[in-house]
Amino acid sequence: MPEERKTIVIGHKNPDTDSICSAICYANLKSEVTGREHEPGRAGHINEETQFVLNYFGVEAPRLVENVKTQVKDIDIRETKGVDKNISLKRAWNLMQDANVVTLPAVSGWGVLEGLITVGDITKSYMNVYDSSILSKARTQYSNILETLEGALVVGDETKYFQEGKVLVAAANPDMMEYYISPHDLVILGNRYESQLCAIEMEADCIIVCEGAAVSMTIRKLAQERGCTVMTTPYDTYTVARLINQSMPISYFMRTENLITFEDADYIDEIKEVMTSKRHRDFPILDKDGKYKGMISRRNLLGARGKQIVLVDHNERNQAVDGIENAEILEIIDHHKLGTVETISPVFFRNQPVGCTATIIYQMYNENNVQIDKTVAGLLCSAIISDTLLFRSPTCTRIDELAALALAGVAGINIDRYAADMFAAGSNLKGKSDEDIFYQDFKRFSAGKVSFGVAQISSLNEDELTDLKARMVPYLKKAQEEHNVDMLFFMLTNILTESTELICEGSGAENLIRNAFHLDMEDGVSLNNGAVELPGVVSRKKQLIPAIMIACEA
Repeated sequence: MPEERKTIVIGHKNPDTDSICSAICYANLKSEVTGREHEPGRAGHINEETQFVLNYFGVEAPRLVENVKTQVKDIDIRETKGVDKNISLKRAWNLMQDANVVTLPAVSGWGVLEGLITVGDITKSYMNVYDSSILSKARTQYSNILETLEGALVVGDETKYFQEGKVLVAAANPDMMEYYISPHDLVILGNRYESQLCAIEMEADCIIVCEGAAVSMTIRKLAQERGCTVMTTPYDTYTVARLINQSMPISYFMRTENLITFEDADYIDEIKEVMTSKRHRDFPILDKDGKYKGMISRRNLLGARGKQIVLVDHNERNQAVDGIENAEILEIIDHHKLGTVETISPVFFRNQPVGCTATIIYQMYNENNVQIDKTVAGLLCSAIISDTLLFRSPTCTRIDELAALALAGVAGINIDRYAADMFAAGSNLKGKSDEDIFYQDFKRFSAGKVSFGVAQISSLNEDELTDLKARMVPYLKKAQEEHNVDMLFFMLTNILTESTELICEGSGAENLIRNAFHLDMEDGVSLNNGAVELPGVVSRKKQLIPAIMIACEA
């Protein structure tokens, strides 16, 4: 069986505070309401502002989810129990029949895979073996022989091994037996006292007395003295001779080298080709520590189910975590325009024209009568402060503001003082590389045949933004090549003045912005460094992106 499926709640790549806090809080809400585990995830690194929020409220960052491709652990792994490599062929066969499998894994006491034996291997051992010494070459334990022949031990130790000599049937009279019995042989015989005595005197290692015949005290004593193992079986000599090879251990016939195994973390797409190219029916699965976990076959891949995902704060495929096309999307909670995420089946989709996803999640807590504790309140409030620039963004609604103020009361924070500290932490760029700054809040978009990306830094410090502009103008040329987009834009947003200086890169980027905002050359387009002053523009989602989209289609 697969691991118990848990749902991952995750935001967009290059996550911001809303994306991270909404994932944490919504995962908590869903776990409370459904009783099933919902785990928050993140599709990128935590920025400074979000880390400040997490540290302030003592919350760990969600697990980094680099992709949501289907893994072996997501499918039905057949939990075929591992067996000891010393069990008999007969027992292995019976186990296969009972479990309706064609392959058995031999596993050590520490859970390490030691080999594989198949129905075909057992068949070959039975059909192709004509060597009378095969039983000793296979180092067969006496307990296996007893089990296979349903026998009883009369003299000897069943934990010892038959490891020298050949197997023979004492069909001749005792006078002839001494010519073909050699030391260490295993002799199958009947109830004749003379034959039993002869075999022991010829130094046989083991005698098997058939048809349940009694063994005299004299024979027992002599066998004890000579170190000869004696066992009885209810079967006749023909049946014993036919069955005894089935007592050999599977270790002698199983495959131990060049085993094709997969780990439970392997991706289905990557193992399909290997499985198709091999004739094996079954393949062992190991866990991260290399220990045996179960078996899969090609048939198991047909029923592979993608990871269960809830998307928050986005619904654009190019902003979603890698592998989203293989995932089973259950819900989308967002406040952006409708994007390009496609789903296999209908999903719960909640999209509201508010300034922050966290505002919607706050409503859902209330709708489900789930109490909001101080930590959840702090995270949701922080997300709203961040996305609305403390109510300065045109995306902010009265609903966002009321939600943030109510949450601040529960969290026990002074919202103005806390917001200033949070923004200061987010705009602290000391020691950061140009790349770190660029990807702190970056999203990719497309409008018709035009592809473009927009990064944004919001700060209370005008000098910091000025210094940043000098660094990011040359960096955007490199970033454009890496992303292979037509245009790149970087928003240097001043929270205090509620304005943005927009750095433009790419052929026609400046002209596009000029047309989008109806600017003349004198209205702020800087000809020497590709930056455009946009007074009153602070929102990427509601002000910049819609204007670019309209301009691209014009």
